[in-house]
Amino acid sequence: MGQEPRTLPPSPNWYCARCSDAVPGGLFGFAARTSIFLVRVGPGAGAIPGTPSFRVIGELVGHTERVSGFTFSLHPGQHNLCASSSDDGTVKIWDVETKTVVTEHALHQHTISALHWSPRVKDLIISGDEKGVVFCYWFNRNDSQYLFIEPRTIFCLTCSPHHEDLVAIGYKDGIVVIIDISKKGEVIHRLRGHDDEIHSIAWCPLPGEDCLSINQEENSEPEIPNGKVIAQSPVTKGCYLATGSKDQTIRIWSCSRGRGVMILKLPFLKRRGGGIDPTVKERLWLTLHWPKDQPTQLVSSSFGGELLLWDLTQSWRRKYTLFSASSEGQNHSRIVFNLCPLQTEDDKQLLLSTSMDRDVKCWDMATLECCWTLPSLGGFAYSLAFSPVDTGCLAIGAGDGMIRVWNTISIKNSYDVKNFWQGVKSKVTALCWHPTKEGCLAFGTDDGKVGLYDTYSSKPPQISSTYHKKTVYSLAWGPPVPPMSLGEGDRPSLTLYSCGGEGTVLQHNPWKLSGEAFDINKLIRDTNSIRYKLPVHTEISWKADGKIIALGNEDGSIEILQVPNLKLICTIQQHHKLVNAISWHHEHGSQPELSYLMASGSNNAVIYVHNLKTVIESNPESPVTITEPYRTLSGHTAKITSLAWSPHHDGRLVSASYDGTAQVWDTLREEPLCNFRGHRGRLLCVVWSPLDPDCIYSGADDFCVYRWLTSMQEHSRPPQGKKSIELEKKRLSQPKPKLKKKKKPTSRAPIKQELYDGNEEDSMRESAGPVENGSVSDQEGEEEAQGPELPCGVASAVSREPVICPPVSVGFEQPKVTVNNKVTLLKKEPPKEKPEALLKKRKARSILPLITSLDHRSKEELHQDCLVLATAKHSKELNEDVSAALEERIHLGLFTDRATLYRMIEVEGKGHLENGHPELFHQLMLWKGDLKGVLQSAAERGELTDNLVAMAPVAGYHVWLWAVEAFAKQLCFQEQYVKAASHLLSIHKVYEAVELLKSHHFYREAIAVAKARLRPEDPILKDLYLSWGAILEKDGHYAVAAKCYLGAGSAYDAAKVLAKKGDAASLKTAAELASVVGEDELSASLALRCAQELLLARNWVGAQEALQLHESLKGQRLVFCLLELLSKHLEERQLAEGKSSSSSYNAWSTDTEGPLVERITAVWKSAFSLDTPEQCQAAFQQLQNIKYPSVTNNTPSKQLLLHICHDLTLAVLSQQVASWDKSVEALLRAVVRSYDSGNFTIMQEVYSAFLPDGCDHLRDKLGDLQSPATPAFKSLEAFFIYGRLYEFWWALSRPCPESSVWGRTAHTGTSAEQSQQLDNASPEERDPQSSQPESSRPPEPDRRLTEGSEQMLNACKELFSEKHACLQNSQRTVAEVQETLAEMIRQHQKSQLCKSTVNGPDKDDPEQEAGQSGSSSQSPCKEEKNEPVSLPELTKRLTEANERIANFPENVKTWPFPDVLECCLVLLHIGSRWPTRVTQEMQQQAKELLQKYGNTQVYTRYCQTFCM
Repeated sequence: MGQEPRTLPPSPNWYCARCSDAVPGGLFGFAARTSIFLVRVGPGAGAIPGTPSFRVIGELVGHTERVSGFTFSLHPGQHNLCASSSDDGTVKIWDVETKTVVTEHALHQHTISALHWSPRVKDLIISGDEKGVVFCYWFNRNDSQYLFIEPRTIFCLTCSPHHEDLVAIGYKDGIVVIIDISKKGEVIHRLRGHDDEIHSIAWCPLPGEDCLSINQEENSEPEIPNGKVIAQSPVTKGCYLATGSKDQTIRIWSCSRGRGVMILKLPFLKRRGGGIDPTVKERLWLTLHWPKDQPTQLVSSSFGGELLLWDLTQSWRRKYTLFSASSEGQNHSRIVFNLCPLQTEDDKQLLLSTSMDRDVKCWDMATLECCWTLPSLGGFAYSLAFSPVDTGCLAIGAGDGMIRVWNTISIKNSYDVKNFWQGVKSKVTALCWHPTKEGCLAFGTDDGKVGLYDTYSSKPPQISSTYHKKTVYSLAWGPPVPPMSLGEGDRPSLTLYSCGGEGTVLQHNPWKLSGEAFDINKLIRDTNSIRYKLPVHTEISWKADGKIIALGNEDGSIEILQVPNLKLICTIQQHHKLVNAISWHHEHGSQPELSYLMASGSNNAVIYVHNLKTVIESNPESPVTITEPYRTLSGHTAKITSLAWSPHHDGRLVSASYDGTAQVWDTLREEPLCNFRGHRGRLLCVVWSPLDPDCIYSGADDFCVYRWLTSMQEHSRPPQGKKSIELEKKRLSQPKPKLKKKKKPTSRAPIKQELYDGNEEDSMRESAGPVENGSVSDQEGEEEAQGPELPCGVASAVSREPVICPPVSVGFEQPKVTVNNKVTLLKKEPPKEKPEALLKKRKARSILPLITSLDHRSKEELHQDCLVLATAKHSKELNEDVSAALEERIHLGLFTDRATLYRMIEVEGKGHLENGHPELFHQLMLWKGDLKGVLQSAAERGELTDNLVAMAPVAGYHVWLWAVEAFAKQLCFQEQYVKAASHLLSIHKVYEAVELLKSHHFYREAIAVAKARLRPEDPILKDLYLSWGAILEKDGHYAVAAKCYLGAGSAYDAAKVLAKKGDAASLKTAAELASVVGEDELSASLALRCAQELLLARNWVGAQEALQLHESLKGQRLVFCLLELLSKHLEERQLAEGKSSSSSYNAWSTDTEGPLVERITAVWKSAFSLDTPEQCQAAFQQLQNIKYPSVTNNTPSKQLLLHICHDLTLAVLSQQVASWDKSVEALLRAVVRSYDSGNFTIMQEVYSAFLPDGCDHLRDKLGDLQSPATPAFKSLEAFFIYGRLYEFWWALSRPCPESSVWGRTAHTGTSAEQSQQLDNASPEERDPQSSQPESSRPPEPDRRLTEGSEQMLNACKELFSEKHACLQNSQRTVAEVQETLAEMIRQHQKSQLCKSTVNGPDKDDPEQEAGQSGSSSQSPCKEEKNEPVSLPELTKRLTEANERIANFPENVKTWPFPDVLECCLVLLHIGSRWPTRVTQEMQQQAKELLQKYGNTQVYTRYCQTFCM
């Protein structure tokens, strides 16, 4: 595919009249989200022969919001220029060759909705916006013209191909106008007829109106006067115009007459295998293309994605031809938005279409058949998975609610993609193929759904009846565990495990997904008798053999569990943030032990690799805690989201990160190999091709999946510093999420559909992020998006806890909203306050206002009142007149009987209610004595008050209880939860009050109430502590969370949560807490972690204080003490390894008198009371159980020093108890570590400090030559002589920087590295001629040589160990043969791949060239000899070498030895310069060893140099 990576791009933007275009010669561009993607079409695309001739060649990046328009310049000589408009308010002109902006303008004040490059004027770009404003922009002279024709929303505009001043504009309400821009936008014609949105305008390619034989009278509409008489000028004369509208019609208009001459009504076609439910009403988009060479034909879109070719010659009948009528499934399955003609270099007439089904299709206009389809993604690429059975089938899970299965090895089609959308209806966040069953694909979604698809059938998926409460993070197939593995009858050999955002891992039975899924936490708790809170799980991964499962957790720990009962055998405390990815090494490598390697990545940027071989094979009784990684891979600058081992190599890993890059590592050497930076977003997933060792696929939140080659990458490691910032800027130039506003019914929805096509909420362990493309904003669009089983309508929010770092844009937007709220509140507050202030000044409102007013009437009325009252009081019987008079004068109730008074109170009460004063009504009722009625009416109205409730006991106990409960409910509605709880407490409803407070997150108040009113052992109290603790922990309030866990009696969890922050102070407090509560093992591990953190800051005093916390760490205190003294020693000698800007040393490290070993033992006695051999033995036993992994050239120096000091501490302790054999072994381990890391300086310092007089005194101490430690001593002595030999050589060869020479010649044990190192050896060693002039050198070096040096050269005989030379030669042979076999397999796979895609290898294929060059560079000797080795010959060599290795005694194989042949070469080199200093006998012995064992590629040419 050439050097460009193969891309699965984002979907073309929806609801835009022109957001894709093409130019003759074969270049097509389409707008997708904020970019424009460019596709080369035709012979120049450089596609693989036999596959469709198109290729995505690049991206135009610069807009910050959705691109709404895109148009090429169709003028000869400037086909490289194009223009784009965006919702960011700019119109940019681009050069596609350089992919840069030539110029831009931001003239529009409103959203741009239409854009076109004039086909007549070279530098004129016309754009229109949704308020009706049109700008003409001449970019060569940077000039512009503002036109405002109609105050309507512009939907599309098209410039005339025949006259440079005419432009046709279509509006939202169906009006079409033709304007003359030379006359300030004067309207030439206003074409009325459509009654809905104008989606497309196409001018007839031929001028004049002779091309169509239309009867002007027939089928035409009455002429619509335009308000003025238009002269028949050449401008208006002669051209047809076609318009397509949402009203389901296409109209042909005559420009000379200014009226419609033909109407084409869209036919309702029977859906042919469409991709959606046919019952769903789908919005229509009617786009047009008038073919240049066929003016009597018109292409249009239709209802369901079909394309129609209309015959315009027969205007009296509707005649059309369907595109791709013969072949099923070739048409789009959703509405089509844009049609672009394209003429290729070989003069083929093509038509390109973009659609809501997210496909770009290319049609041959000669046959009306689909030539090819380019699929695209409408959401984040969350998950990638290659099928282990159907080789080359890549499943892609995306945020647009679809699963895609890409056949990456298809011979005929580079983009052979099948879509699966039924039953998904949500973002697909996890995928996993069944290991053995063909076409069986498990998927998980952001709404917690787990399902199984059969990709070979068209049936909907099976969905598990048990949902996760949050996003499904990961899926894995593994052996069944109880209870699913128990019981009788058939059981599935593999079950499906899913891990969800709420922290649970469920086991699903694939044979019975409708049954209940089981939470494995119950089994883990029961099997391991766990009493503390189980961690929140975030990742799950089964080892390939199905015997071990790894669970990653939110606190950064990883648990290793063993089947069948999930026995916990090991906990890895390495990461201290949420674990995102765990991956086990494959089992088919050349070294079987590599299958025990497990890589893990978290929200920290560091990847750790652990070798679990020892732990798994030893099967410990109680769980082991691992705190040291086997390998550390540092380089990424943001969290790790995905990891994948190469199936083709040993120990090669690829990682995906939020820093926007994918990194390939050689884990065994801790070395970064190559870095891919093609994505414009944060990477979410990565997977290695199962077929091509050079090929990797990655997906990101830029809606892209890239296929890229490791050999083509120019960078070797992730960007740091400025580059990292640039990448972040590139990522931030992506669309920013907009806060959703309520849409007005009149909003211009179709063009600004969700505004924008392409932002989705990020669910990969984040809680906020951009919003997904696919949802439409108006009413009809919502219905469509929510219709059954749509592949695009996904808008649900996902959050993966805990929240780590919400995208910047959200942080910018939210404060604005808050500020606005405050402003509006301030504006509203004063009107509320004024009446209250006025009320205080006024007199209190009267409770009886009506009566009072009646008592202030005229004197006559008052006199009449007196008479009526007197009559009523003194008449024995009231006549009707008096009764009527009393009813009218209700205020007299004060002076007559009770019944009249009640009537008076009733009238007054009604008045208060009508005037909005219920409290006065309540007082009247209270006076009346009807308190129960008052309470009931107040409760119904939600108007209960404290006063009313306080008076409720007057009406009785039960009424009071009822009133308090009703008031509590009312207060809840008013969100006064604490007050409601207090009232519930007043009627002794304690549990209800506590539950009320808890349910509304008033945990502090709930605990206070529960603690005060409930028994101490009440389980409610513990539940409150744990619930609040979990929430505080999630929010990062670790100290308060720890207090909650302590309150709940869960001290273990309290210590764990305190340690979560990971800084030294938190770790120390957590360790102290664990020690106080008796969790000794946890306390020790936390104290050690704290000390290691302080060690990094060179705070020696703090480190010792931390280790003091626990007695079991006394051994570690000795190690840190030795490390401090050694660092001080190195600092005094001004060596880089000991240098530090600010070190806080202990007082006892200041004494620098005497040998280092004596100082160490003296400090141990004085500061650590290490006096007796028993104490030394106990410390030795403590430290002996700690095993550190081997080192590499890339091991950090601080870590290397700590590991070396651990071995040196064991050595000194052994000497204290006179265990000299153990001392020798420990010293050798320290020396070998420095040798393996390539740090010669440290190795020599170890010898000078711990063996200042050489190894003789150790030989005397060991005594018997048959001692078990003798082979270790031989190795130790050999390394001592080896170091002296190099120092002697460098002394002779001054000036020569020590470290660089050592770096070049350092050995790590593998022949490939030895080859590289010796190839790069010093010039003197490499070039035999350089030794010739040395014979005439003045004899200054001789004066520097002492007798000791001569003794040393004689001692070099110890290095000429024939058995070690033979063993090392056999090991080199094995490594070489394995490398050759691996290379042969890679070449075979590549040749098979080439044969399957092309009949015979394609010489132009850069992948193949890369492979050939790679293989040739790896085997120079083979090239020289031109002798290809056969497979049987290689197998024979391998077998013989392994047999030789097996025959060596174990003690020779156990202890490393300097490279014998390397020592021979150095000695011969010294001999060639200073012949008198090396005896002939030694030179002869060295040559014999070289001749005998130098037959591997590494040493062949050196043998030829010295042994000729």
